[in-house]
Amino acid sequence: MTLARDLARLWRERGFRRLTLARLFSQGGDGMLQVGIATAFFFDPTEAATPGRIALGFAILLAPFTLVGPFVGALIDRWQRQRILLVGNLVRVGLALGIAAALAVDPPLWSLYALALLTLSVNRFLLAAMSAGLANVVPEDELLAANAIMPTLGTIAAAAGAAIGGVVTLVSPSASDSSLALSAIIGAACAFALSSWAASLLGRGELGPESPLAALHLAAQVRALVAELASGVRYLSARVTPLHALGVMAAQRLLYGMMFVASILMSRYLLADPGAAAGSLGEFTVVLAYAAVGFGLAAVLTPWLGPRVGPHRWIVGCLLLGATGQALLAASSARWSLLAAATTVSLAVQGAKIAVDTIVQQDTADDYRGRAFTLYDMAYNVAFVSSAALAALVLPPTGYSAWVMGGIAVAYLALAAAFARAPRVPTPAS
Repeated sequence: MTLARDLARLWRERGFRRLTLARLFSQGGDGMLQVGIATAFFFDPTEAATPGRIALGFAILLAPFTLVGPFVGALIDRWQRQRILLVGNLVRVGLALGIAAALAVDPPLWSLYALALLTLSVNRFLLAAMSAGLANVVPEDELLAANAIMPTLGTIAAAAGAAIGGVVTLVSPSASDSSLALSAIIGAACAFALSSWAASLLGRGELGPESPLAALHLAAQVRALVAELASGVRYLSARVTPLHALGVMAAQRLLYGMMFVASILMSRYLLADPGAAAGSLGEFTVVLAYAAVGFGLAAVLTPWLGPRVGPHRWIVGCLLLGATGQALLAASSARWSLLAAATTVSLAVQGAKIAVDTIVQQDTADDYRGRAFTLYDMAYNVAFVSSAALAALVLPPTGYSAWVMGGIAVAYLALAAAFARAPRVPTPAS
């Protein structure tokens, strides 16, 4: 396999090995932390999991990706990235232990949200620093392979960390709800500590930046950021095709987010005993596992079929596939239907996202590409938060409505019809 060959070749680079180790521990801890937070926020039998509460949770947990994300690029060009990894993971150890301590004393919910918000905000800096520092530890001609391998390994590590928590719920269904969350969060703290240790193996300046930029006053930085993003929006509007691609990505993310919220509620109220956190979380873990299969299929099929039909046609095909998967869920609320829909819709969403990435990269000049992907991240997460808010308005407490699921399927079809008519050649722009 190409992936295995590339990894074996890159593994000879000492800096790559150590940075990869830091990322594996860091993202493995992310997966454990997310399971612990999900147990505490969404599957606690002493608290009602309503669409509104889930929407609030998503809004708070995704705020770092939307509000902090745009500032990350500027800061990691001003601070030593190895220090960001070393100190940032130590900070996350303290925050994770703070969450565990808070769970032990049954605090007000807002304090848990605040601690989770801080933990995830730090994570934005860590991921960006690892991505930016990668070019400093691999040869230039190996950078493309390294960029493909590193996120893949990180995703696998995060899935493995989440699976550890899921396995506990399946093999120990009698475990107390608080112990499930505490075990996952303490495990995350240990993983963060190991990531900090791995970062300490790297030289202080090994990840760059070679010439740190001077610090800007916060107000000046905000003004500069707003001006740069505004120019990015104008450029994407002039080019047309990247803006349309971002629009279809955001719309699809909104539709997928509504199904995601529904799957949380269905796992708790329809597929398991609502009074047992272990059973509910176990069911949701199975749903996530089937969704992971869909994401994996997208990673295999898109590079093979996408170039043959073109990215625009591939996106249209993925939207039609998403409508098919959503129609399965509209037909039945049974477990098989939810699992089939999770696989099919995840394949469609990830397949379209890969094609959108390609369009944005190909049709955007290098000088604007960073701003384009900053806007991409903001649109991606705003759409997901919006989907949770919309789900709170239209979904019943159990999470399942045949009419809502059918409406989402129709929305996929309408989106496919609209994008099929969209321009496929970018407009020249100065």
